Amino acid sequence: MRFIYFSCTIAIRDLIEKNVKYVQNSAIFMNKSSFFIVGKHAVIEALKNPRRKILRIFLTEESKKNIHRDNPNQNLLKNVKVYFKTKKELDKYCKNDQILHQGYVAEIEHLENPILKEFIKNNNNLTFACLDEVTDPRNIGSIIRSAASFKIDGLIVKDRHFPDESKLMYKSASGSLEHINIFKVSNINTTLKFLREKNFWVYGFDAKGDKDLTKINWTGNNILLFGSEGFGMKKHTEKYTDFLVRIEINKKIESLSISNSSAIVFHYVMKKKKDIT
Repeated sequence: MRFIYFSCTIAIRDLIEKNVKYVQNSAIFMNKSSFFIVGKHAVIEALKNPRRKILRIFLTEESKKNIHRDNPNQNLLKNVKVYFKTKKELDKYCKNDQILHQGYVAEIEHLENPILKEFIKNNNNLTFACLDEVTDPRNIGSIIRSAASFKIDGLIVKDRHFPDESKLMYKSASGSLEHINIFKVSNINTTLKFLREKNFWVYGFDAKGDKDLTKINWTGNNILLFGSEGFGMKKHTEKYTDFLVRIEINKKIESLSISNSSAIVFHYVMKKKKDIT
C-alpha cells in the first residue's frame, strides 16, 4: 500500500508540474505573439529599430545584396536568422493581401506601447493625432507615415479597431511604425475627456467645420481628431471637441480623403508650432 501511495503521489506531483509549465509557456506565447510583415521599407526599418525583436527574416538573394549595398556601415542582419527564398516562395506570405513583398518578409514581435498617462506627465507642447472609427489598414498606414514624417508626438487609436498585425498597414506605413508612439486606448471619448482635463485642446476635422485650419493659433497641447472614412466623426464624439475645423479646398470638390487631409493638417500644424517656438 505504501508503494502504491508513494507512486500516486509522485505521479500527481509530476502532473501538476507539467501543467504549471504549460500555463507559464502559454502565457509567454500569448504575451509575445509574433506576426509577419512584408515590403522593403517595413522590414529594413524594423531591422534598424533596436527595440523591435525580429525572430526570422526571409530574403531573396537580390534583396540581401540590396540591404548590404544600401547600408554599408551597418550589419543589419547580424544576430538575425536569415532564410533565403525565391520570389515565388515568398508570395505565399502576402497572396491574400494583394500586396508586393519586394523580396522582403520578416517575422517580428510587437513593440511595447507607451502609456498615454505616463507620457504626458514628462512632456509638454504636445501634438497627438487621434483616429475615431478609422479601420482601413491602408489609410491607417498612410496616416502613420505622415504623422511620423511631420513629427507628430503620437497616434491615439482605439485598441479594438487598430489592425496591429496587418501586413497592409505596415506596408502602407513604409517603416514609419518604428518611428512613432502608438497609444492604444479602450475608449476614445473617455480619453478625450481626460486629455481636456489635462489642458489639451481637441480639434475635430470636418468638411463643414466652422473654423479654418489656417486661422487657428496652434500653440500648447493639441489633439487632432479625425473621423472614419465615409462617415466622418461620430456625433457623440463631437461633444468632446473644442472646435470643428475645416480645410479650405475648391468648392467644386466635396472633400479630401482622410490620408490626404491628415497629411495637410500635420504639415501645417507642426510648421506653425515650430515657427512660434
